[in-house]
Amino acid sequence: MNFLWPQNLWLLVALPLLVLLYLWLMKRKRKTALRYASLSIVKEAMGASQSFKRHIPPLLFLLAIAAMLLAAARPVAVVTLPSNQQTIILAMDVSGSMRATDVQPNRLVAAQNAAKAFIAELPRHVKVGIVAFAGSAQVAQLPTVNREDLVTAIDRFQLQRATATGNAIVISLATLFPDAGIDLQSMQGGRDRQRGFSLDAEKKEKKEFTPVAPGSYTSAAIIMLTDGQRTTGVDPLEAAKIAAERGVRVYTVGIGTVDGETIGFEGWSMRVRLDEETLKAIAQKTSAEYYYAGTAGDLKKVYETLSSRLTVEKKETEVSALLAMAAAVLALLSAGLSLLWFNRIL
Repeated sequence: MNFLWPQNLWLLVALPLLVLLYLWLMKRKRKTALRYASLSIVKEAMGASQSFKRHIPPLLFLLAIAAMLLAAARPVAVVTLPSNQQTIILAMDVSGSMRATDVQPNRLVAAQNAAKAFIAELPRHVKVGIVAFAGSAQVAQLPTVNREDLVTAIDRFQLQRATATGNAIVISLATLFPDAGIDLQSMQGGRDRQRGFSLDAEKKEKKEFTPVAPGSYTSAAIIMLTDGQRTTGVDPLEAAKIAAERGVRVYTVGIGTVDGETIGFEGWSMRVRLDEETLKAIAQKTSAEYYYAGTAGDLKKVYETLSSRLTVEKKETEVSALLAMAAAVLALLSAGLSLLWFNRIL
């Protein structure tokens, strides 16, 4: 625990002084009581329990003062709080290899089921958008809190050829920042436009846009699931750079074959390999994490982990209010017990 105003901690020296004052008052009270011959009779009547009880309210009041003095120093601690994440984009691979059955019942169905379970676990206020990608990327569902629309969009996936992981990131960013001028066509058009902006938008960005720290944008995140390596479209690391400059985390999930296999179905075959190196680099560049899911069960656990990661987070937060509340409770308890036992406050 740290303190924003540590100079106020010197006030805690009042605690031992208050203890000494209490002991002095108790000693003085005993001396005064010795003047009465009936003291021994009263003491015996009180008993040991009553003698112990009289110290409890002052002790609770002392703890209340200690909590108030600590609150005055403005303590800061790392606590788990609800996340500020308001929008999550699910970018899901719908390339032909997702029909493979190494993940039961097949990769696509497993991914759809896991995504729907993930959406069901999110708080209702969190918006979710769906981006489907294969040889190109398109928005299957704009960010919404309507869970039924999201499920319908996921169930409508149509398999296509090729894999454009970079396009998926760019389209996801364009969905999150519709007025930022993020342009997939210009990014694919030449090296002088690699940053993903149209000419007019690029000039505007130079004047107004300032890159932020990777992972610092807490209002949105992207989760990208894929089972293959990029075969077309934008360089995914260039797309990740744009996400990093805007502070957006891109969590990557790999599903399927890591070493590379030839998968055959419906009379044709294709060579597929999961490019873990690139997926890890995307996550690292954007201050996110990479997850591998080799089975349907693994994929479900990945989404459960992401759900808990995106809905709560550990933050360094000032906890003065908690200490002040604890002080109030202790003070009220002290006064209440004193009234109950001795018909007086302390």
